[in-house]
Amino acid sequence: MARLFGTDGVRGLANGEVLTASLALDLSFSAARVLLNHREYQTQRPSGRPMAVVGRDTRISGEFLQAAVMAGLASAGVDVIDLGVIPTPGIAHLTDAMGVDLGVVITASHNPMPDNGIKFLQRGGVKLDDALEDEIQALLGKQDGRPTGGEVGRISSHPTAVQEYAAHLNRTLTKPLAGLTVVIDCAQGAASESAPLALENAGAKVIAIHHTPTGLDINEGSGATHVEALQRAVVEHGADCGFAFDGDADRCIGVDHQGAIVDGDQLIAIMAEALQAQGRLPHDTVVVTVMSNLGFLKAMQERGISVRQTAVGDRYVCEEMRAGGFGLGGEQSGHIVMSEHATTGDGTLTALQVLQRMAETGRSLADLATVMTRFPQVLINVTGVDKARTDDAELLAAVEAEEKELGDAGRILLRASGTEPLVRVMVEAETQQRAQDAADRLADVVRRRLSLG
Repeated sequence: MARLFGTDGVRGLANGEVLTASLALDLSFSAARVLLNHREYQTQRPSGRPMAVVGRDTRISGEFLQAAVMAGLASAGVDVIDLGVIPTPGIAHLTDAMGVDLGVVITASHNPMPDNGIKFLQRGGVKLDDALEDEIQALLGKQDGRPTGGEVGRISSHPTAVQEYAAHLNRTLTKPLAGLTVVIDCAQGAASESAPLALENAGAKVIAIHHTPTGLDINEGSGATHVEALQRAVVEHGADCGFAFDGDADRCIGVDHQGAIVDGDQLIAIMAEALQAQGRLPHDTVVVTVMSNLGFLKAMQERGISVRQTAVGDRYVCEEMRAGGFGLGGEQSGHIVMSEHATTGDGTLTALQVLQRMAETGRSLADLATVMTRFPQVLINVTGVDKARTDDAELLAAVEAEEKELGDAGRILLRASGTEPLVRVMVEAETQQRAQDAADRLADVVRRRLSLG
C-alpha cells in the first residue's frame, strides 16, 4: 500500500475512495495501539485506560468522520473526550493542558469543503513523526485483541473546550487591546466562535465576517487564501487592521488599514523584532522555510537575527524549532509558531501578538510591516513534466546562469512538488519584470528538458 500519510496527516476527498468512515475507524484503532505500545504513552489513570481528545473543523463530513474516529479509539480501549468544533491549535493546546495521551484533529485545513483529513497528536500536543505514522499504517486491518466488557473506552463531551482555549490565548497577553478595531475573517471555519471571543476578551472592538458556518461553505471565497473580502471590509469599516484565518485556523494573513496584505513573512518579521527587543527570542534565531522572501532574509540579517531554513511544511519548521530550542518560526503562507505558547501554528495567537505590538508601540500595522521590504516574487507551476528529473544537467546550468545574472539582488528556487505532478519555479528579484523574465526562461527550460510528451 502506498503511504497514506502526507506532510499533515491523511487527507483526501471525504467519503471518496480513500478517506472513508471505515478507514477513519481502522486508522484511529491502529493509532491507539501503536502509541500505547510505546512505554512513554502508558497511562496511570484511575480507570486504567488511556485518554484521547478529538475535535474537528466545520465541514459537514467532519461529523461522520469524527464519529468513526471516536468509535475506533473507544474500541481500542481509549476513553474519548469530544471537543466539538475547535481550531487545530486549540486541540493541540488541550491535548497538552488536559494531560491526555492522544489528540486527533479532523480537518483539511485550507482545502475546499469536499475534502477532509485526519491527523494525530502525541502527548504534549506535538505532531507524530514519520516513524510512528508508518507503524500506524502497518497495523491497519489487524484489529486482533480488542477489549470487551468494561475494558472498552467511554465517550464524553467537553462543552467548555472553546472557552478554555480562548482563555489560554488571552493569558499570553500582557497589555489590553482597548482602542483597536479589527476585522477578522473566520473562513466559515473552526475559529468562527473562538477567535471573536478571544479578541473581544482582550479588549479589541471586533468585526467578524464569514463566521456563521453551515458546514458547506468552509474556505469558500474567504479566509487566508481569499483575502479580498477582508481587504474591502477593513477599508469600509475604517478598522485599524484585519486578519484572515484558514479553515482550521492554524494560519493567519494580515491586512493593514489601507487594505494592503501583510503576509506570513512580514508577520514573522514583526514578531521577531519585538521578541528580540524584549530579550525573548531564543538564540536570536527564527526558523522559516526555503520559500521565505529574500526581503525577509535581508531584514533579519540587518538586525543580527539568524535564520534557519527548512523544507516547505510547518511540521518541518516545528521539528527544527524543537531540535534547536528556538522560539519563533513559520511560513510565508501564515503558519506561525510561538513555542512559548503553542506547539503548532496558531492564527488567533498570531493576530493577538501582532495587535499587542501595535498597542505597545502605538504604530499601525502598515508601519510595523516596514520592518522588511518584500522582493517581487514570481511562481510558475510547470505541469506535464517528470518532477523526478530536476537534476538535469542543462536545467541546472540554466539555473546557475540566471542566479549569476541576479547576483545578490535575487533568488531562484526550483523544486518538485511533494503532492502534485509538477515542478515549481520561483524567482525573486528587485523588479517584478526581472523576476518574471527569469521565471519564464527557466519554466521554458523545464518544459523542454523534463516534458513527459
